[in-house]
Amino acid sequence: MARRKKYEQDNENHERWLISYADFITLLFAFFVVMYAVSVVNIGKYTVLSEALGDAFGGRGAANKSNTMVEVEALPLSAILAHKRAEAAKRDRERLELLAQKLDSILKPLVDTGKMRVTQTARGVTLEINASALFDEGDATLTPTAQETLRTVADLLKADPHGIEVEGFTDNTPIGNPAFASNWELSAVRATTVVRLFAANGVAEERLAAVGRGANRPIASNDDPAGRARNRRVAVTILSGANS
Repeated sequence: MARRKKYEQDNENHERWLISYADFITLLFAFFVVMYAVSVVNIGKYTVLSEALGDAFGGRGAANKSNTMVEVEALPLSAILAHKRAEAAKRDRERLELLAQKLDSILKPLVDTGKMRVTQTARGVTLEINASALFDEGDATLTPTAQETLRTVADLLKADPHGIEVEGFTDNTPIGNPAFASNWELSAVRATTVVRLFAANGVAEERLAAVGRGANRPIASNDDPAGRARNRRVAVTILSGANS
């Protein structure tokens, strides 16, 4: 009798490995399904997959299961990333558009007289300031009125995350001033002066850059006084996210 009982126990345990093997195959299948799901982003099918896995493993998917059939075409990862970049660029343009409106509003008296101009391009928002509104002729020291105006601009820009490039421009008339060897120096020092004021009024230094352009890139003819006056300017560009 003892020998027969031992035989029956051995016979009971003989097939138990199949249970472990079946569990392993189930988990392996679930792993490959999940790997496939994350390689092709599809919101509708991801929801269905999540509910199916919840049902299979006793989660909450069964309780939230929906009979609605979702058919959304699978998108490759590159298309998802391109869509995200486009959305980010759109939000950036909208933010810069609002900034341009605020600049135009707070500087309206100077904009109306033509001494300042606010424009928006793919590069960013540019505040173009006539040099006569900032400096005395041949000088790179900001006038008291100009300092007050630029402090107002700095207050608006210091909370904004975009990079800022300040460019100085002159006309093509050679400078006859012992303080500056050429228009290059004058334009560069004027740009640096504006940058220093911004930094002193709360704009992060790592966002700022100063560039001296001299007589290059004129926006009007240098053949007459009015054109030369337009070319003597400082341009403050709040760079878009793609150009920062």
